[in-house]
Amino acid sequence: MGLNLRPQRWHGIANGIPTVVFALLMTLTPCCLTAESLDEISRRPQQSTFNVRDFGAIGDGTSHDTQAVQATLDACATEGGGIVRVPPGNYVIGTITLKSNITLSLDHGAALLGSQDIKDYPTKELRPAREGNSQCLLYAEDATNIRVEGLGVIDGRGKPEVFPRLRGRDERPRLMRFENCEKVTLAGLTYKDPAFWGIHLVDCRDVHIDGITIRFRNNHFNNDGIDLDACENVLIENCDINSGDDAICLKSSLGPCRNIVVRNCKVSSNTAALKFGTSSRGGFINVDVSNCYFFDCPMGAIKLQIVDGGHMENINISRIAMDNVGSPVFIRLGNRGRNYTKNTSTGPNTGSGTSEGAEVGTVKGIRITDVVANVTIEDPARSAHATYKGPPATLSPEQISKAKAKAGPIMITGIPGHRIENVTLENIRVSYPGSGTEEEATRDIPEDVARYPEQFFFGVLPAWGAYIRHAKNVRLKNVEMMTRTPDARERIVLDDVELFQE
Repeated sequence: MGLNLRPQRWHGIANGIPTVVFALLMTLTPCCLTAESLDEISRRPQQSTFNVRDFGAIGDGTSHDTQAVQATLDACATEGGGIVRVPPGNYVIGTITLKSNITLSLDHGAALLGSQDIKDYPTKELRPAREGNSQCLLYAEDATNIRVEGLGVIDGRGKPEVFPRLRGRDERPRLMRFENCEKVTLAGLTYKDPAFWGIHLVDCRDVHIDGITIRFRNNHFNNDGIDLDACENVLIENCDINSGDDAICLKSSLGPCRNIVVRNCKVSSNTAALKFGTSSRGGFINVDVSNCYFFDCPMGAIKLQIVDGGHMENINISRIAMDNVGSPVFIRLGNRGRNYTKNTSTGPNTGSGTSEGAEVGTVKGIRITDVVANVTIEDPARSAHATYKGPPATLSPEQISKAKAKAGPIMITGIPGHRIENVTLENIRVSYPGSGTEEEATRDIPEDVARYPEQFFFGVLPAWGAYIRHAKNVRLKNVEMMTRTPDARERIVLDDVELFQE
């Protein structure tokens, strides 16, 4: 569905959610997937139900129920599968392992509360994590037909004072880590406050994430919402996500992320609403994102990155409303060159200017259409406060410049000798804050070929609308960009760009 947006409707954009964003949201019609008809549901065989209280779980918010919950899961698996029911109560648990053909179902009023004792997260029986530490609350490996559902809550209770981030010995547990599983469904639950990443699926296939709520913001460092690493055939829909770190994040440490659909989601994040990378050895192929609302994302909304040698192709993003975001689109081809032959917690986290060895990848075939965005500059004092140290008494020029860099233009950049190719932006409306200076208009922008790719690392760019470098066949069709205050920079800056159309 196209957008019928009139330029005169931009008058309300500086105060609150712009009128045009509301207009877009009102025109979006949900796209629903019906997995089974009512008749098919009625013919399904009756599943056995195993109540965790029958196996000794207490649920008083104090007693440790790990053994009782695990005993329930094991009994269910021994019987060939079924439903593990968690009735209302607060169940304190450490790591539990799900197995094939199990539905873990939480009633309304039921909460699984992560233990705040790191000893309750043993890793001896778990597959070592490919990235970061291995501790987690919910775990599964090599399993089929797993469902985690209900109206309850899974709360990691991962506060910084309980699970500190320690250099060289970071043991903060994730909420969920599923490795090499298929037919995975996550539906309905609310997920809260992990100490590290939230939902992490690795090498999983046939995944449906439907109607979940994520509340991770300003809880701890690295609180990603949904991380998919080398997953295939995934549908994420109808979710409400507010994360501390990247909200919906596709990773590809070894194999590719392939055949991914995201639709009908409300997403907010301190860093990015939608991100591909940074792990990008395997690449991203056939991804469709549509009908989503991205808001309150000060470090940018959409980030598409290949920096470890993978290939990105056939990416379609459409019908996106953005409000109060940093840079609306950042597309990056770089050469950090990570091979993922060992756990990355033992190596450099960000890259320091030298490739780690993998060849340069490719970025080709990206289409972004029907987007309306309101870009704003984050209050630097608020950003400083998010580091848990409180705002400084006086903001430095560097902090102010960093805040402006986060609210940058559309940025599409490869590296010398390696261009991003075949990018189309169509039916795009972006309102920028403006306020660029003559000095910023003449800045030389570093290549940063091997550095961890965040757009604001490049500093304030010499364009206020779009900065495109080392690219080929970039097309802007019906793209309207405006500033709310005067800006001395150019609207669009091109550097080493072949076949640009507007």
